[in-house]
This record gives sequence, C-alpha cells and structure tokens, in this order.
Amino acid sequence: MLLLLAGLSLMVGCQGVSSGSPSGSQQSGTLSLAATNVDFGSVNAGTSKALTVKATNSGSASVTVSSASISTKYFALTAPSLPATLAAGQSTNVSIQFTPNAAGSFSGSLTLTSDASDSSASITLKGTGMPVTAGQLTLNPTAEDFGTVTVGNSQSVSASLTNTGGSSVTISQIAIGGTGFTMSGITAPLTLAAGQNATFSVTFTPSGPGTASGNVTITSDASNPNLTLPLSGTGTLVVGQLGVTPTTLAAGSIAVGASGTVSGSLSASGANVTISAASTNNSVFTVGGISLPATIQAGQSAPFTITFSPVVTGAVSATLTFTSNAQPSTTTAALTGTGTPAPTHDVNLSWNPSSSPGISGYNIYRAVYTSSCGAFSKVNASLDTGTLYTDSVVVDGTSYCYATTAVNSSNEESGYSNIVPNVQIPAP
Repeated sequence: MLLLLAGLSLMVGCQGVSSGSPSGSQQSGTLSLAATNVDFGSVNAGTSKALTVKATNSGSASVTVSSASISTKYFALTAPSLPATLAAGQSTNVSIQFTPNAAGSFSGSLTLTSDASDSSASITLKGTGMPVTAGQLTLNPTAEDFGTVTVGNSQSVSASLTNTGGSSVTISQIAIGGTGFTMSGITAPLTLAAGQNATFSVTFTPSGPGTASGNVTITSDASNPNLTLPLSGTGTLVVGQLGVTPTTLAAGSIAVGASGTVSGSLSASGANVTISAASTNNSVFTVGGISLPATIQAGQSAPFTITFSPVVTGAVSATLTFTSNAQPSTTTAALTGTGTPAPTHDVNLSWNPSSSPGISGYNIYRAVYTSSCGAFSKVNASLDTGTLYTDSVVVDGTSYCYATTAVNSSNEESGYSNIVPNVQIPAP
C-alpha cells in the first residue's frame, strides 16, 4: 500500500538567524581627553591650584567612568563624582587639584577606568612647589609723636599692623607702656593671614607738664617676633590757641549762578588743637579743604577753602566759625563777597533776502546742538519782514543750530535755508 503525504513540509534546522546589531556594526563608547599632560606650574607650598581637562564620549554608546587612581597624594581628583556616565557625544570637566607640601618638583598620573572601548585613559601630571616666606609684621607709622597736649586733654591717633609675609602670623601678646598712654581696638591672641591688617588707636593723656615716652610691644610667631611702636608726647599747662589767616576772607565779585573760592589757613600755638566743627552763618559761603575732626600740632598749620556761590546781586557778608578744644573754644573770621548780574548773551542773525517774488517775510528756527542738530522750533513771535534777527532767549553753556525760511503772500513757506550749526553760548 502506498501512502502519500501531501501539503506538508518540514524544515529541520535554521540558517541566517541573528540577534542584536547587524554583523560588523557593534556600538561602543570611546573616552577622549582634551589633554594627556597637565602642568600646574609653580604653586606655593601649603596652597592648592586646580586645573580641568575636558573628557568626551566620542563613541556611539554611553560610557561609565567607574573609578580613578592617582599615583601620588599631592594630586587629587575633585570632579566629577564617580561613577559618572556620559551619553554618546557628551562631555564633562575632569578637575584635578595640586597641593604641594614643600618646595620642589612633583609628578604623577591620573588614570580613569571605564567601560569604554579603551578601558583606561591616563593624564600625566606635574607641578612645582614654591617655598613660602615666613609671616612678617609691619607697623604704620613706625613711631608716633603726639606733640604738645594740654594737661587734662587727650589726643588719639590710629595705627595699623600688617602681615607682609607669605604665611599667617599669630600675635600672642599686645602691651602698652609709658605714663599717659593707652590703647584700644586690638586684643590678643590675634591671627593675621598673609596680607591682612588690623588697626588700633593709641591715646595720650598727659598727667602733668613735661615730656613723656612709651611704647606698644607686639609679640608674635612672625619672623620679627618682637615689634615695638615708640610713643612720645609733651604735656603742657599752656592752653592751645587757634588762629585763622587772613582774618577777613574776601571772595571778590562773582556772577550770580557761578562760584568762586578763597583760601585760608589755621594755625595752632601753645599746644595741639583739635578742630571739631566749621560753619558759616550764610549758606552762600561753604567751608572745604579740611576733613574734620582735624588735629593741628603746636607750631603747625592746615589749609582750608571758602566757596562763594551768590544767588542774588549785591554785597554779602558772613562769619566763619571754627569750634575746637583751644582757648577760646571758637575762632572766627569775616567773609565777604559781591554777587554780580549773570552775563546775558544774544545771538545776532542775518541772511540774504529771498529772490522769489511776493515774499512777505521770514521765520527763524532754532535747535539744540549736541553732536548734531536736534528738532527745530520757531523762535520769532511774528513774521520778520527784514533780514536781521536777535535771539536773546538763550541758555548759558548751551549750543544751538539756526535756520530761516521765507514766507510769501499766499502764506506758503519755503524749506530751511542753509543751517548754521554749533553756535556756542558761553557758560556763566
């Protein structure tokens, strides 16, 4: 018996079956570094310097940087935090810090480990440690002479202490010695970083007549561990006196709206004088050129200025008063000045007559000039039938442009004539 099986087929085995990417197109990430050598240059020992190198995934699949190793502790990776994943085409900055602990040359290497096609990428590192200069303290001033001070009065001065060295300084003790001298504004212990300063005040209050001396002593771990500020002063029973020269300050004639100055000077005699205030009893006079409070030592002088700014015409007078610790406590001088009328300015314009028939007159236009002419506006109230015009309504210190137009009997107006630019009116 013959059995026929039809319509049924059976294939055993398979060919050409693939999984994932087509053969020859496997995707992978590639980690590329913008630099493989980094030189930090010179860095002071004990300080740090950071530099960055750009890392880019130039492949077609993501890359994960899993770890980093550095061959020496004087270099450190500060960014990015690991592990870090970069998508295809993505970049990040690799930040490396160099911290030398001494003078000399340092070298090392940084190796990044990842799942990129190149599983490790290295950067060669080098830098130079520079010696650090020791901390050093400097005083300004280096000595202080208070001059002559009346017994019962005090005089204060400011001083500054600066660390001009390359490392921090710790001040362990600050002391002041000498009869009549005191100090404020600074206490120990105190640490000053390189370049940092501190200010303090020293006051001299003589207990009796005669010379006095003392000093401020500063003890620290600086290269100059014992620093001294010499102090000196003289106590006197003589009361200081303040004089002003000249006794009448004449500012002369000044135009209203303008200002003029006159100079004077103050002098101290007998003892140092501290001026606390200066004023006038007329606001058109103001005091300048001296910063208050101001101390003038006995036998010395200080300049000042008076500014006169009249607001009306005519003679003006006032009294200048200085208040101080002198005897008497106020010192005066007379002030005089005369306000004169502010100058007036006119602009005289002339032009050639129009050759057109039927001309009735002319209009005059003005514009403010800066670097060019601004918008023009008519300045004549009625039609000018001549060829002359005087503009007397101008502002001092301003520049103008001028132009004219012709108007006929049908009230038709021409365009602007030639324009005269930058007509300057003097300042008051």
